[in-house]
Amino acid sequence: MTSTTNTTVLLIARIMLGLLFVVSGFGKTGDVAGFAGYMASGGIPAFLAWPVILFEILGGLALIVGFQTRGVAIALAAFTLLAGILYHFQPADQNQMTQFLKNLAITGGYLAIAITGAGAWSIDGFRGNAKTVNA
Repeated sequence: MTSTTNTTVLLIARIMLGLLFVVSGFGKTGDVAGFAGYMASGGIPAFLAWPVILFEILGGLALIVGFQTRGVAIALAAFTLLAGILYHFQPADQNQMTQFLKNLAITGGYLAIAITGAGAWSIDGFRGNAKTVNA
């Protein structure tokens, strides 16, 4: 693939993976108390609802624009994996296991971005911090 194609595909991947968190985070603002209760059902203290919402929105936006991409991608990967384990790992429930496997796949996408970097069309790229790995 050409350098321009790689850069374009990385941008598209960052947008797709970032939107997941931006949309999810903003969606939670409509019922923070309900989200806090859901968090508590997985053992996470309810008072962390707002920090989690802000993490989702800001982390998603940072990934989309390519700011501190590798660190953000690793943080989002860890968050996605932990959420999958806490809320979806139920081997007796096929629907929940499908959700768990979805979280594993998304985690893989974040790890791929962490390894490859943001690409040239990013804040990291404009700042000269977007050295990418050519696959």
